[in-house]
Amino acid sequence: MTDQELKDLVASLAINHQKMAEESALSRKEVDRAIKETDKAIKELGKQIGGIANKFGSFTEGLALPSMTKILSEKFGMTTINPSVRVRDKNGNEQEIDVLAYANGEINTAIIVEVKSHLREEGIEQLLKQCRDFRVLFPELADKKLYGILAAVDANQQLQQKVLAQGLYFAKIHDEQFSLCVPKDFKPFCFNPR
Repeated sequence: MTDQELKDLVASLAINHQKMAEESALSRKEVDRAIKETDKAIKELGKQIGGIANKFGSFTEGLALPSMTKILSEKFGMTTINPSVRVRDKNGNEQEIDVLAYANGEINTAIIVEVKSHLREEGIEQLLKQCRDFRVLFPELADKKLYGILAAVDANQQLQQKVLAQGLYFAKIHDEQFSLCVPKDFKPFCFNPR
């Protein structure tokens, strides 16, 4: 191989190397762009799924409200029934209570209803926390006895038993109507005894 042939070969290799480096950089930019687009699509999908879950939760609450209103007024004597109550705690954290019902006078009782499409442990804990925080969240109702009702479209037997063991009423849907499902010897826990 002559000197000139060697120089030409090295120059050719350098040019090929440069082209490969440019193509590689371009390819990396395309991959980075594709990753960013995929991340954006995943975030948007997450928002849409969250929106569907919120709408299903609102649908379930709307489905429960007529039956729960009837139960609260007829069985418990509640005279004020408020759906979707939003309240801020002393730290400014907002909480939503699906249904808050109460009656003054001789009954002097309040009931918090939490509605779930599919009951999980977190739903039970959520209602228990709302009941424990009741006096702080609603000082104007602090003189009332307080009970909790967990209403669910779907709940396994073990979770239903846990609800009852915590002293919470349990309501379940049957033929598009919610009804209380508690044993005859059930003793509800009064979270705010007076």
